[in-house]
Amino acid sequence: MIRDFGCDMRGMLSFQIMWLLSKREMNGEELAEEIEKRRGEKPKPGTLYPALKQLNERLLVEGDKEGRAIIYSLTIKGEESLEDAMEYFVSCFGEIFRDEE
Repeated sequence: MIRDFGCDMRGMLSFQIMWLLSKREMNGEELAEEIEKRRGEKPKPGTLYPALKQLNERLLVEGDKEGRAIIYSLTIKGEESLEDAMEYFVSCFGEIFRDEE
């Protein structure tokens, strides 16, 4: 089921990939399945793998080949970057999620 939020949620893909990898190492298919659970839509390989490639080029994730699969994990730089991104996200959008009366 694809949800229409009235705003574009696609820009969060790299953030979501990094957040998922902070929980455990995963291959591309596992990442796609986890994203589908949360978004209701599985990212296409043409969307997911370029994002992973860019994160790898920026030294935020690394991939180790295991058989035919590449297992992705966060680097130390990626962990630090995710922490900074989460702090920024909360500072920008946190009050949207707070129940203020």
